[in-house]
Amino acid sequence: MPIPHAALALFLMLLWGYNFVVIKVSIAEVPPLLLACSRFFLTSIPAIFFIKRPATEWKMLLGYGLAMLAMPFSLSFMGIKMGVTPGLAALTLQLQAFFTLLFAWLILKERLRTWHILGAAVAFSGMVLVAMNTTGSGSIVGFLTIITGAISWGIGNIIAKKIGKVNMLSLVVWGSFVAWPPLLALSLLTEGTDQVLYSLQNLSWLATGSILYIAFPCTLIGFAIWSWLMHHYPLSIVAPFSLLVPVIAMFSSALILNEPLEPWKLLAASLVITGLCLNLWGERLFRKRITF
Repeated sequence: MPIPHAALALFLMLLWGYNFVVIKVSIAEVPPLLLACSRFFLTSIPAIFFIKRPATEWKMLLGYGLAMLAMPFSLSFMGIKMGVTPGLAALTLQLQAFFTLLFAWLILKERLRTWHILGAAVAFSGMVLVAMNTTGSGSIVGFLTIITGAISWGIGNIIAKKIGKVNMLSLVVWGSFVAWPPLLALSLLTEGTDQVLYSLQNLSWLATGSILYIAFPCTLIGFAIWSWLMHHYPLSIVAPFSLLVPVIAMFSSALILNEPLEPWKLLAASLVITGLCLNLWGERLFRKRITF
């Protein structure tokens, strides 16, 4: 990959990693479900009037919007609201890669290889370490909530695979369009009409800027860059860049929000990222291929 394109990929990882700090700042003023709704509303409106709907059935688009967008992000916002630090939230969401493998094996009958299982075991050991060091009922529930979001993301990846090759920006815009109405309904139902109206009427410039950052640079521009890179380079070259997201999230959270970087967090992060590396490059490490 040429240096300018690698720099573009690194810039995107900075956007996505710092995004978790912005989320933490946003939910201090905006309830998590309303924040997720606002993200996808701004991502889809007015873009759907200028971008053609992807060539797929409405039921597939609805499944993608709910499983890939609405649930993972709303659940991760809720987890952060419950007390999970931005760095650990970013790290936990990376489990979506292994849930994707599991669902691909169960649903699509794709084969699991030795390095997939080993990588998953190493990564989940990191999550066990996080669970062992998580204190407070809110943080524990928040941690489990984000894991549920990672499971939903894995299902969303299977739906995306079934959809096939379509314009990624179009899929994100129209997926966002079907994601925000149910999130709005849930926000009004669970967070309350009064709280929703109060939050919208009393948005600070900081919260407004945070929502715009989440919607446009991180979602619209971010997915456009990602899809362009995936189109021009092999998955094996592009995908490893995503390993930087939790690293950037943890260090930016420590720098800006004073999130403590205890040794167990660094060890957990190392285990998860090692597991992801085994998943990506295991074929080069294992000469003998064992399938199940």
